[in-house]
Amino acid sequence: MSVAQLKTRSAKDLAALAKNKGVTGWHSMRKEELIRALARLVKSSGAKRGSNVKPVPAAAKHSNGARLSKRSSNGHAGAHAAGKKAGKSGSGNGRAGAANGARSPRAERRLRQIKAKLAQSRDLARGSACEDESAARDRLVVMVRDPYWLHAYWELRRQSVERARAALGQHWHGARPVLRLLEVTRDGTTSSVRKMVRDIEIHGGVNNWYIDVDAPPRSFQIEVGYLALAGRFVSLARSNVVSTPPVSAVKSFDGNWAEVAEDFDRIFSLSGGYSGDGNHSELRDLFEQRLQRPMGSPMASRFGLGAARTGGTRDDFCFELDTELVVYGVTNPDAHVTLRGEPVRLQPDGTFSVRFSLPERRQVLPVVASSGDGVEERTIVLAVERNTKVMEPVVREPDA
Repeated sequence: MSVAQLKTRSAKDLAALAKNKGVTGWHSMRKEELIRALARLVKSSGAKRGSNVKPVPAAAKHSNGARLSKRSSNGHAGAHAAGKKAGKSGSGNGRAGAANGARSPRAERRLRQIKAKLAQSRDLARGSACEDESAARDRLVVMVRDPYWLHAYWELRRQSVERARAALGQHWHGARPVLRLLEVTRDGTTSSVRKMVRDIEIHGGVNNWYIDVDAPPRSFQIEVGYLALAGRFVSLARSNVVSTPPVSAVKSFDGNWAEVAEDFDRIFSLSGGYSGDGNHSELRDLFEQRLQRPMGSPMASRFGLGAARTGGTRDDFCFELDTELVVYGVTNPDAHVTLRGEPVRLQPDGTFSVRFSLPERRQVLPVVASSGDGVEERTIVLAVERNTKVMEPVVREPDA
């Protein structure tokens, strides 16, 4: 097959022929390059492959060699520039630009939009009440919704987010905004131990989040910040400590501040507002801001500041306290039970209960149950102590 015959074949046929002949790099060659490679193969093979490919005539070889040499010296862009049609030239230039890694304006615009969206999703200061207030402070407040749900609310400054970005450095590009849930347990009587429960991934543009918890009653604290891929966590704010109540202790509320206002002192108390441990000023500030009223003691919060302006003790104010003890249990319906030596009446199902006043002292209460046939006897001893202390009354002076 001569060079002239090779030129009449399509690029696809030439590629298949080059593949069959073992031409290296045939899959990336253009038509002119395939013709040149096949012509070179014919020259080197000689008589060995003469039956399959005819030698290229000398005249054609010289003329074609001159053209190929010129094309090689000028490069691919020169070959496209020498094309007869402007459309082919433009197509060649477009392919050359794509080979050089240049992006189209549409791709660049799309890439900028994606980067901006990712930046917004990580920006915890976006939409925050103190985003543009340099004098504001970061705060994270947690309230108890019910035994299984907590409600977190935060306000973060732009400067705090930038400090976290500087602290993470090269790890910032993979960092995620999270709420870190910590369980708080008592270690003795004074100190507390915090154990991480889990990290909750959040996003920018919001300033509150509902968090599900389990196994009430438990105490929790929350931190808001950024978690890098390597596991490093940068905290921006830490919340107050809250304790979830037992399942049957309280009803839930939906987080709407209109409903919170109706029962704000209970919610404030469940969220740790009246506890003696820790500083709950952030929680108090949030309640006062949303309810538009001052938060004082439980009495002042419920009845108003006027309740504390009586100026002296009141003779008609009465407050007394007493305690009763209820002992209850269950045994066989035909058994005989005594409490402190006195018989206890059993219900038809074997249950019993005894209620009596609890005096101001320590008591030891033996409870004895005997089987119906009198063969077996079992004893349980209760030790109960009442210790009541009456504190001095507190009288608030009226405002000047």
